[in-house]
Formats: sequence, C-alpha cells, structure tokens
Amino acid sequence: MIRDYIEKANFEETGFSYTWSLISGKHKIVILYCLMEFEVVRLNELKRYLKTMSDKTLSSNLKELEKDQLIIRKEYPQIPPKVEYMLNERGRSLMKILDQLCIWGEENRI
Repeated sequence: MIRDYIEKANFEETGFSYTWSLISGKHKIVILYCLMEFEVVRLNELKRYLKTMSDKTLSSNLKELEKDQLIIRKEYPQIPPKVEYMLNERGRSLMKILDQLCIWGEENRI
C-alpha cells in the first residue's frame, strides 16, 4: 500500500495526505481524543482539559474541525451562552485510527 502512495505522481492526491490534512497540527488530535473520551463537551470544559492551549488556538482548531465535518457545534440560545462540541459520525470513524496510533505507541515506546 505504501508503494502505491510513493508511485502516485502527486502525493497531495493520496488518502494519507487528505487524512493528515484533517488532523495535522499540534492540537487537533488532542481535541478529537478529548471529544471521544467525554462525548459531549462544553467549551469551558475543553479549556480546562486543554490548559496549555490559548483560547484563540482552541477556537481556531474547533472551527477547522467543524468545517472539515469531524465535529458538531451546538449552540444554545441562553444567557450565559452555552456551546457544546461532540464528534459526528465521520469524526467517530476517525477514532479507530487514532486508537491504533495509541496502541502502537504503547507497544513500541522506547
């Protein structure tokens, strides 16, 4: 399978490249994993879980994940505002791959 990717004329056209474009960056995988673990998460809870991430970075990553149709943002019309995030079906299907990365990391840690 790797050989198929190498032999393609344009790496950007591969499935690997597309998948990587969805999860690349320092925080997206962490956000996705957090949503997998806790299912429905309010914005303030995400901020508490991801302490080292700035509000701007978190907001930007959430918008990208929503645009890429991996998460659902649900806003409730109330005061104070309430916003929740959760994985959609497409995002949940990606969790199988992230779980395999975790398993590999545990089995191959040096």
